[in-house]
Amino acid sequence: MEDILRPIYQERASQSNTLGVMLIEKKQKSSQITDTFDVILLIIVKEADRPLFIKHYTYSNKKAAMHVIAESKLQEWLLLGTNRKIFEWIHEAKILFDRNEYVANLKTELREFPFNGRKIKMGLEFAKLIRRYVDGKALFEGKQFLDAYNHVVHSLHHLARLAVIENGLHPELTVWHQVKQIEPAIFKLYEELVNSEETLEKRLELLFLASEFMIHSRTNIGTAHLLDVLSRKEYWLFNEIMNEIELIPYSVDMAVLLEYLIEKHLLDVVNVETKGHGVFHRCYQVNKKLS
Repeated sequence: MEDILRPIYQERASQSNTLGVMLIEKKQKSSQITDTFDVILLIIVKEADRPLFIKHYTYSNKKAAMHVIAESKLQEWLLLGTNRKIFEWIHEAKILFDRNEYVANLKTELREFPFNGRKIKMGLEFAKLIRRYVDGKALFEGKQFLDAYNHVVHSLHHLARLAVIENGLHPELTVWHQVKQIEPAIFKLYEELVNSEETLEKRLELLFLASEFMIHSRTNIGTAHLLDVLSRKEYWLFNEIMNEIELIPYSVDMAVLLEYLIEKHLLDVVNVETKGHGVFHRCYQVNKKLS
């Protein structure tokens, strides 16, 4: 298989822009790691006009896909977790070409999962968790139980991913299998939500109570990255927070997260005068007791 595809990847490997070429083979008939393809050629390039370029091939009654990924897009996926299969691909891949040990170092970094990388990813998962939890609770209080259920399932998923990252692991596609081993209490919450014979209203009511405790116990670790960035200035306008390069990935969840942190007394609101009489800029400051 590798021999048949060699002309395709050798052409890419000869280009100075190419950082690495990897091959991922489908090992079991039922495996979805390769998206139904028999093999994936994963090529990482330094720069590209398009961040992702994909080609499909057929050979000997088999099919292959070539994914050419710009380094910036790869780093985005690894940070935000928006393409969860990429972790599995890199972990399982056979290295066909590696410029200056780029791929080998990438594999080591993913395996060791440096603490700073974990801190940022925990912050992003916590922000998504709070968004889902707050929206779900509002729907529950409005007696929109089916919509509340949808949000709660997602919030539990983010809580599960947060727990996995906290334990120094990357969340996999089978995150509930991971959580069952390392955080059985979260897994039990999920089982009770899905399998309980109680009414949906009662299940949600019990789950919100239990989730509140679990979220509270992870607030410090889940907000460490955000509070660390915000502590660098006396106070921030909201637009300054949204445009701070390290905080851009929080994007749509930021407003809800800030309100949650104010409620928990981790952030304070600072009113700064404007030209309008009685109108103030609403600014945000890390609670000085935390400093």
